[in-house]
Amino acid sequence: MNMKRVLFIVAAAAMTLTSCVSLSEMEALQAKYDQTSKKYNLTQQELLEMKEENAELSRVNQSLSSEMTDMALAKASAEARADSLNRRLEQMHHHYDTTMENYVQDIAGKSRDLTRAQNLLTARTKELNDKERELSAKETQLAEQQEDFMLQRSELIAKQKELESKEAAARAQLAAKQRELDAVRNSVTKALTGFADKGLSVETKDGKVYILMENKLMFPSASWTVSKDGAAAIKELAKVLEQDSTLNIMVEGHTDNDAYRGSTAVKDNWDLSVMRATAIVKLLLQHGKGINPSRVEACGHGEYAPKVANDSPEHKAMNRRTEIIITPNLEALLEEMGN
Repeated sequence: MNMKRVLFIVAAAAMTLTSCVSLSEMEALQAKYDQTSKKYNLTQQELLEMKEENAELSRVNQSLSSEMTDMALAKASAEARADSLNRRLEQMHHHYDTTMENYVQDIAGKSRDLTRAQNLLTARTKELNDKERELSAKETQLAEQQEDFMLQRSELIAKQKELESKEAAARAQLAAKQRELDAVRNSVTKALTGFADKGLSVETKDGKVYILMENKLMFPSASWTVSKDGAAAIKELAKVLEQDSTLNIMVEGHTDNDAYRGSTAVKDNWDLSVMRATAIVKLLLQHGKGINPSRVEACGHGEYAPKVANDSPEHKAMNRRTEIIITPNLEALLEEMGN
C-alpha cells in the first residue's frame, strides 16, 4: 500500500469521526496531514533523485566496466607489443653487433686504402709540382718566344710595307715599260707600214714586240744575202731602234723542214737560219749607229720551232721566216724587285 492510499484512509476516518472530534482537534489533524503530505512529497522527490542517481551510477559502472575491458585488452596488446619489441630489440642488438664487426673490418680495410691513397697522392703531388715547374719554365720560354714573335711580326709588317711599296713602284715601272713597248710597237709599225703587204707583220705578245718577216721579203731561196726590199725594211727599223739604246734585240732565223741543198759551207737548215739571223744583225748595226751591240743577239732555230705543221706549201712558207724580238730593258726593274 502506497503513501497516498494511507493518507486517504486517515482522512476518511477523520471525516467519519467528525461528530466525535472537536474543531481544534480537526485543525491539528489537518495540520498534521499537511505536514505529512509535505514530507511525503519531499520523500517522493528524494526517491526520484535517488533513482536518477542510481541510474547515473549504473551508467558510470557500465562505462567503468567497459573501460576496464578496454584496459585489459590494451594491457594484453601492450604486453604483446612489448614482447614483439623485446624480440625486435634482441634482433637489433644482434644486427648492431654484426654491423659493428663489419664496420670495424671495413674501417681497417679503408684505413689500408687510405694509406695507399695518401701514398699515391704524395707521389702525384710531387709529379704535379714537377709538372708545374716544367710548365712555368715553358711559360717563360713561350713568353720569350712570343716576344721574339712580336718583334719578327713587326719586322715582317715593315718588310711587307716595304715590299708593297716596291711592288707599287715595280708596277708603275712595268706600266711605264709597257707604255714604252707600245710606243716602240707603234713606231715600228709606222716605220714598216710600206712592207705590210710584202710579208711583214708587227705584234705585241708577253711584254715583247715581235716583228715577223717572211723569207719572200728577206732572202732568196737557200741564201743568206738580204734582198733589196728586206734591206730597206731593216734600214727603216734601225732608225726606230737606235732611238733607245737600252732595248734588247733578238734576231731569230727559222726554216721549213725541207733539206738544204746549197753547195756552200752551210751544211743544213740550222746553219742557214743562223747565217740569216747574223746577216740581219749586221744590217741593223750598219744602219743604226745608236743601237747598243751588247743588247743584240742572233740565233737560229732551223726547222725546230715551226709556227705551223710543215704539211703544205703554204704552211712551209709561213715557217720560212725571220723574227726580230724587241724587249725593254728590265734588268734595273728586276734588280730592284729582287732587293
